[in-house]
Amino acid sequence: MESASASSGNYTEDPSVLSSELATSIPTQRPKRADAARNYDKLLAAALEAFTSQGEDASLEGIARRADVGIGTLYRNFPTRQALLEAVYVEEVEGICRAVQEFEGGDPWQALTGWLRRFADYATTKKALAGELMAYMDEGSEVFLQCRHALKAAGGPLLEAAQRSGDVRPDVRFMDVVRMIGGIATIPNAEPGQVDRILAVALDGLRAR
Repeated sequence: MESASASSGNYTEDPSVLSSELATSIPTQRPKRADAARNYDKLLAAALEAFTSQGEDASLEGIARRADVGIGTLYRNFPTRQALLEAVYVEEVEGICRAVQEFEGGDPWQALTGWLRRFADYATTKKALAGELMAYMDEGSEVFLQCRHALKAAGGPLLEAAQRSGDVRPDVRFMDVVRMIGGIATIPNAEPGQVDRILAVALDGLRAR
């Protein structure tokens, strides 16, 4: 059993993109104590690696070993497999939402396409995690709905800025774009370099003529 100590300190971070929306639907929250927070983050990282590489074969015991923590620590943070999957999924969505900040303030076209290329990298992981979560919920679940809302709130302004600057066609809708990019990024059995080539063609199709 972990015990609090004066030397352990407190863990603080910026408010998460989804924390307020998902407070009632995600049963776990990152601990505030520094040592507990480190274990929480190690578990998320280990779970992400396990779920994306092993899928349904990933065991909670194996994830605990990857994280170098006891299985009891895992269950204290994530009482069920679903809770762990949801936490990893939300963490990845928050990461791609935070990445918008790296592209804000620059050339509108470069900002949009830079973030969309980052989204393409994220989409492969998202597909694996979403596939696992579909065993517990459908696409209309609160978790998926709030994550889509967060993505639109984060990336939508990049598209709108590129439309205002005249770089992107005015009829383009944000969710259509991210679905297109996600589909391209997860093409099965793609040849080396093929996804990047198709992505370049798709992004060029967004340009105003």
